[in-house]
Amino acid sequence: MRKLSYSVALILGVLMLVLPAAPAAAQPLPQDVITVSSGSAAPGTTINIPVFIRDTSGTPLGIDQPPGSRIQSYSIKVDYAPGSAVQSITFTRAGITAPLTPAFESSPAAPGSISLIDSFAEGTNLIPFTSNAPLPGNQVANLQVNISASATPGVITLTLDPLLTQLANQAGTTTETVTNGRLLLVSGAITITQRGGAPTLSMWGLILLAVSLAVIAVRFRS
Repeated sequence: MRKLSYSVALILGVLMLVLPAAPAAAQPLPQDVITVSSGSAAPGTTINIPVFIRDTSGTPLGIDQPPGSRIQSYSIKVDYAPGSAVQSITFTRAGITAPLTPAFESSPAAPGSISLIDSFAEGTNLIPFTSNAPLPGNQVANLQVNISASATPGVITLTLDPLLTQLANQAGTTTETVTNGRLLLVSGAITITQRGGAPTLSMWGLILLAVSLAVIAVRFRS
């Protein structure tokens, strides 16, 4: 029995020397982040929703990379639903991109979606990202949403399109996308609150009762 145990231990020892060690767990790739904020608004009002980009060090694009590999272009597409709750929506530059002059800019829209596409010349309009800024990063754009007056309490989702949202350098030769694992998307939402309105009938009844009691009290005193 002892000989058998010794033989098994010897075989296991030889196998551990011959077989390759298990590979270490792969480390997650650094990712830049695009975030659409959230907020709340009542029907018939306007709300501004900031949009951010976080420049994370160690990604293919960033302020920590050499010239030619900076984040100088972005395509951000936001799908919103239900569309009936939105009277109108615009998507414009804001924050660190507001004072810059884009070489190209477009904001195509379709029912239920809107995009912002910007490209800047690195030599004259470097986007001044802060590397590893606290989340959500630097504001680059703003969604101005006019809530429909007929909207009912609920939620308008603001979902970033994973296929058409991406970051790129000025030349467009290097991109960061959800598909290549270098871009993380954080979608937002607008909570539609109850509309403030005129006093209800029961409130008017209470007011009338209070006035009546006051009149009665004055008459008794006189």
